[in-house]
Amino acid sequence: MIVYGIPNCDSVKRARTWLAAQGVDHEFHDFKKAGVPASALDAWIAALGWQALVNRQGSTWRKLDTAAQQAVVDTDSAKVFLRSQPSAVKRPVVQWPGGEISVGFEGAAWAARLQRNRAR
Repeated sequence: MIVYGIPNCDSVKRARTWLAAQGVDHEFHDFKKAGVPASALDAWIAALGWQALVNRQGSTWRKLDTAAQQAVVDTDSAKVFLRSQPSAVKRPVVQWPGGEISVGFEGAAWAARLQRNRAR
C-alpha cells in the first residue's frame, strides 16, 4: 500500500493516523521531496480521470491566475500541471493492495476497502 501526498496536509495526516490506528503498514510517498511519479500519474488518471485529481479547493489552485486555471482542460494539460505543481494534486492518493486507486480520505470507505482486501 502506498499513500501519496504532502506530510503537512490535514487529509494526509488524518489518513495516516487512521491507518496506524488500524495497524495497516504503508509506504508514504512525499510529493514535496519526490515529486509526482509520471507512471503513477498515468495510472491514477486512467483509474479516476484527471478531474478527480486536480484540487480546485486548495490554496495552490486559488493562487493561480485565471489564465493558468483555464489552461487545465484535458488529460495532457492536467499531467503537465500536476507534475509541475504537486501541491495541486487532491490528497491523499492511495494505491491499495491489488492495484486499486483512490483519492481523498473517508474512514468508512477505507474500512470497507480494507475489509475487501483482507477477504481476498
